[in-house]
Amino acid sequence: MSSTRLIRADARDALICPDRRLFLAGAAASMTAALMLPRTASAAGARDPRLVVVILRGALDGLSAVPPIGDPAYAALRPDIGLKEHGEGAALPIDATFALNPGLKKLHAMVKAGDALAVHAVATPYRDRSHFDGQDALENGTAKPGGLATGWLNRAVAELPAAGRVKPAKGLGVGATIPLILRGPAPTVSWAPPRLDTARADTIDRLAALYAARDPELARVFEAGVATDRLAAGGQADSKMAPGLNRMQKNFVQLAEGTARLMAGAEGPRVAALSYDGWDTHAREGGGTGRLAQLLGGLDLALDALKTGLQPVWKDTAVVVVTEFGRTARENGADGTDHGNGTVAFLLGGAVKGGRVVADWPGLAEKNLLDGRDLMPTTDLRAVLKGVLADHLGVPQKVLAEKVFPGSEAVAPQRDLFA
Repeated sequence: MSSTRLIRADARDALICPDRRLFLAGAAASMTAALMLPRTASAAGARDPRLVVVILRGALDGLSAVPPIGDPAYAALRPDIGLKEHGEGAALPIDATFALNPGLKKLHAMVKAGDALAVHAVATPYRDRSHFDGQDALENGTAKPGGLATGWLNRAVAELPAAGRVKPAKGLGVGATIPLILRGPAPTVSWAPPRLDTARADTIDRLAALYAARDPELARVFEAGVATDRLAAGGQADSKMAPGLNRMQKNFVQLAEGTARLMAGAEGPRVAALSYDGWDTHAREGGGTGRLAQLLGGLDLALDALKTGLQPVWKDTAVVVVTEFGRTARENGADGTDHGNGTVAFLLGGAVKGGRVVADWPGLAEKNLLDGRDLMPTTDLRAVLKGVLADHLGVPQKVLAEKVFPGSEAVAPQRDLFA
């Protein structure tokens, strides 16, 4: 099974727990405890790499996240929501063509420091603009929705022992359920922050004593869950949240903080995936200010939380931010954008060859748009992901083509992403 919650039915039915979330967290952590096993790094012993994949569900508007303000056709396509070089909500420049949305101030600092880059005009092979199918193709790693019932990240994790970089390896799914990207043959665990008040310490102690008296195995599971939950949630009360974030954004920042705490430890997980919903900006999208800029601000804080929490191992960490597809080049009549194709991906980490936008830029002139409406994809997202898996985790190119992204033999890994 790709995901296991080790609760024996007889024990589950016999117990009354005042904090169901804590009980479930303890059960889930029986596999998390197995995750905290000694690891070997590369053959030279010099690296202990970590990989975090962030999925932005709803289709990120890459032309507002990384606006091509130097493209002569950009302003005419977006007279109301297009980013400007000057004034309120001005874009943050990267080079003569590209900038970042001002909601991404911390990411912009990472780009300038050489720790982050953007890949523009990127997309999966999927072209039909359905969220459900687009996310399925993004996560299963094939050219179509329903191509496989397992996820490319899980299949990559399954190959890591043979690659020799991370062994043994398990996947960590952050959230209430295991996403498709982490389903498959490799063991996978999940963690989510509390949605209810945490049980008092004396209650936890009494439950631990009860379980120890009735079922030593369940007691071990419960204790492992409590320890994992405390490690992941530690310090959240002191979290520096920006004012004005909504509940969903605050929750996502907490997910990132917990992920970093779990992955920073010497015996913590090495591969994780988490999702951030809400990117379907059909109306009132805005440009440098407004709904999208606020969403990007939440993402910005979450990425900064990952960097801060993983600072001791940041030099061996890569964070990939992806979405199912982009949005139309033209704004619509509701000051938003509709489902499109080409978009942007982000890569950050201490070993990233950052400070730039990587793009085979097609241009935004009418003749260069896909179907007369979308940014033309010129980079296969699988090439970017293959480059990360090959150069960061050491997965062989043949394995990437045949097992991780089957049917992608013609898609070569992008090899200029890491220093």
